[in-house]
Amino acid sequence: MNPFEEKPIQLESALQNWKQLTPKPYHKREVDPYTKTRIILMNGTEFEANWFSHNFARHTDDNDLRRDLALTRYIEKQQQIKISLLKPANESILEHTISYEQLAVDLTAELAKREIDCNVKTALDFALLEDFDHLYRYANLLEMEQGLAAEWLVGRYTEIMPGRPTISHHRYPMDNVKRSICGKDAEVQTVLSTMIITAAEQQTMNYYMNVTNFSTSDIGRNLYKEIALVEEEHVTQYESLMNPNATWFEMLLWHEYCECYLYWSCYMTETDRYVKSLWEENLAIEIAHLHKAAELLKKYEKKEWQEVIPCGEFPAPISLHENIDYVRKILGETVQYTSKQEDYVKVSALKDGADFFRFQEIVNPTTQIVASHNVVNDFIRRRGMDYRFQVAPSPVPELRNRRQDNTSVGRKPNAADSTDFFCN
Repeated sequence: MNPFEEKPIQLESALQNWKQLTPKPYHKREVDPYTKTRIILMNGTEFEANWFSHNFARHTDDNDLRRDLALTRYIEKQQQIKISLLKPANESILEHTISYEQLAVDLTAELAKREIDCNVKTALDFALLEDFDHLYRYANLLEMEQGLAAEWLVGRYTEIMPGRPTISHHRYPMDNVKRSICGKDAEVQTVLSTMIITAAEQQTMNYYMNVTNFSTSDIGRNLYKEIALVEEEHVTQYESLMNPNATWFEMLLWHEYCECYLYWSCYMTETDRYVKSLWEENLAIEIAHLHKAAELLKKYEKKEWQEVIPCGEFPAPISLHENIDYVRKILGETVQYTSKQEDYVKVSALKDGADFFRFQEIVNPTTQIVASHNVVNDFIRRRGMDYRFQVAPSPVPELRNRRQDNTSVGRKPNAADSTDFFCN
């Protein structure tokens, strides 16, 4: 599909009244897990587009342009609030968090498996193991506090076991900045990947930052606090991959194109008939936004859309599905890596006094104050072993012990074996 070749609806026709903005929430025990993750993905995508538009408006003094941005932006916000209300009132913050982390795992794996830019793929594979571990930590908290087994929330499509332990995710902030893609030469799929994953991780960071103080236990508050700051690291990593040389109008076009692509992907892969109709509705709205962005690009920069996106035809749709074998491969081969400025290195390759070690001493002076460790440690103390859902033993032997939480892997030299990342 090429959205530039579609006839757009009138922008004002996308405005909805309060009744239209109240969708039918899904049944949390009946809905497919990937319907929930698609809803979270599109909520985050709408937020990213809306926030970009706000920043654009703050960097121009042209009020005609500001008015054009304001109309589209308001419609985007209506879209976001309608999507967010698909979540039912009886789904707890922690239950919803499990879906956030399932999305992070399976979206990251899906993007990595199709990415041809080795720099971008490595960034995806690196953070994949961290979101995978977050799912494990939250799942233990969920079972401990609410008696719910997260494996049923994820439909047993995504394993729940240790990844690179969360305690090892805390890096010196400067080490999270990576090399940008070359926008003019980058493949459309690569540009989309950097935008999609940045929006998704930003949505996760915002969610955790906002719900941390709503957790009903101290250990829960502390876990959200810790992982929220890891998500900040992920947003820094992913946004640094994006093309920094595109103009505001070029990026406006890319944002609208990305939204069109994702709504089309959701429509093509959705199994819930009602939610599928909402994806179709939103795709039509985004096509109108895309055509408006192309109009503004031509008006203000005298450029045709083809000068920014040479081929408007969509890549294959993003499909959310199980990625157990892929995650296991990345876990077995790269768990012992950390980040060092633009590169990724084994912890054993770092010199004494490296920024990673210095930062670990600042935030993790003792493991006893680290919430991600304490959640699992407390669960083991109460139940005798941690909570997991596995189809086979961990590919990392050091992470197989269910009676002791490992705080060395990915953090201390030679705590596990790793080979290297690989490119497609």
